Amino acid sequence: MPAPTVPYSQPRLTHQEMIQRAEAEYAAADTRRTVRMFSTDPVPQEVIEYGIKSAGTAPSGAHHQPWHFCAISDPDLKQKLREAAEVEEKDFYERRAPDEWKAALEPLGTDFVKEHLTDAPWLIIVFREDYSLNADGSRRKNYYMTESVGIAVGFLIQALHRSGVAMLTHTPAPMTFLRELCGRPKNEKPFLILAVGYPADECEVPDLARKSLEQIADFL
Repeated sequence: MPAPTVPYSQPRLTHQEMIQRAEAEYAAADTRRTVRMFSTDPVPQEVIEYGIKSAGTAPSGAHHQPWHFCAISDPDLKQKLREAAEVEEKDFYERRAPDEWKAALEPLGTDFVKEHLTDAPWLIIVFREDYSLNADGSRRKNYYMTESVGIAVGFLIQALHRSGVAMLTHTPAPMTFLRELCGRPKNEKPFLILAVGYPADECEVPDLARKSLEQIADFL
């Protein structure tokens, strides 16, 4: 049976207004940088809440919204998470990472020590819901989970950036320890750690260039 519908419309802007808004959105997005040095200064929980609410507006396969977000500010839990992540990261850097991958990471100066996991005032753990559970315990299949959660994370990053905080995406492998630490069910798979906070006073970022429009797009 089709879902009930409601009327929908949005203001029809002039072409010039559309271009101005698009340009302003790009200008804001272009100031975003990945930060690895965080201040420990607190960030209001309301900022994180609205960021997650924005993420929840993302499109998803069959509108199943196959995501869950755990926002962590507790220092003890962040410490446990860091210790578990560094175990996996140390093994990755010393034993599992191919030389080509190590060479690609070298300009960024990353290693298995992850101070951001305890310095950043917030860690948002994003989970992908591989299937849902109905009230009777039966499973409901989800669709395009990875694509849906990836889009939601994009919404989250942009919303938080526009709110005035910096971020670092982190994907230790494997990430199964996150499910246990966050107390999430087996139908949820850890997707991403997002460290959120203000850049430290001494923060520096690599002087990297983004690809041009001509390099990333064709207009046919």
